[in-house]
Amino acid sequence: MARSVKPSPLLLPLLLGSLLNGGAMAEDTVADGNAPAEKNASAAKTASVEDNRQTEAIEGPVFKNAAPPATYPPYSKKDPWESVNRKIFSFNESVDDYVMRPIAKGYRWIMPDPLETAVGNVFSNLGDIPITLNNLLQLKFSNALTSSTRFVVNSTLGLAGIVDLASGIGFEKHDEDFGQTLGYYGVASGPYVVLPFLGPSSARDAGGRVIDTVTDPVFVGSFFVAPFIGPIVGSTKVTDARAGLLKSEKTLEEASLDKYEFIRDAYLQRRQNLVHDGNPPKDMEDEEEI
Repeated sequence: MARSVKPSPLLLPLLLGSLLNGGAMAEDTVADGNAPAEKNASAAKTASVEDNRQTEAIEGPVFKNAAPPATYPPYSKKDPWESVNRKIFSFNESVDDYVMRPIAKGYRWIMPDPLETAVGNVFSNLGDIPITLNNLLQLKFSNALTSSTRFVVNSTLGLAGIVDLASGIGFEKHDEDFGQTLGYYGVASGPYVVLPFLGPSSARDAGGRVIDTVTDPVFVGSFFVAPFIGPIVGSTKVTDARAGLLKSEKTLEEASLDKYEFIRDAYLQRRQNLVHDGNPPKDMEDEEEI
């Protein structure tokens, strides 16, 4: 005698779901068969929208045979040539470590302090000549009078500048160069640049150095003396200037995690301050680092 098998109540929902899904699939199959062109057009449109979204998400240049990077390093307006500048900076540091610093230390060891001070005063006195010229170019007639008076007093009563008498009687030392003169007339500083052997500068100041060299009394005077005197005096001037920086080296090394960045920022801030005679604008970005 055959037994009748009754379906379990738990299986009824599964059976109904299977039947309903099968019917829906059948309807989709019929619909797909009736309108394949519409479905293909819709798929193509969706793919086009996705491609446009991906294209809009890409920022920056697209390189041939390579995917563009997801992010780009920040662009620095003041130092866009940083990678090259750092290489030149490293070169200058090597030259300084193996040549300039040893010579400067030897110079300080040989020269007695009073004689070293006298040599520095002589070069400082000669520097008042181009300082006076740049004061005149910037229409700072009062400062020009002060600088020219300093030169006359120290060149005569100060024994050719050996003794700085002018500072003791109230004639203040100024610091002007042709780069500052260009800044006075609105020439922007431009990108920061490190010059081989010469060190930190800017696009504007690098051009001004040419005029500074031409108006340097040591350079001009070298044409009126024996050929060997000019290089000796010039090298002594450079060595004396480098020896004057020996005291600040330790402070610089201890104060900066990144020596390149520290020197760059200090240079730009100092130049900004000099161009504006100690009263730079509060926001350097608004002034474009003139």
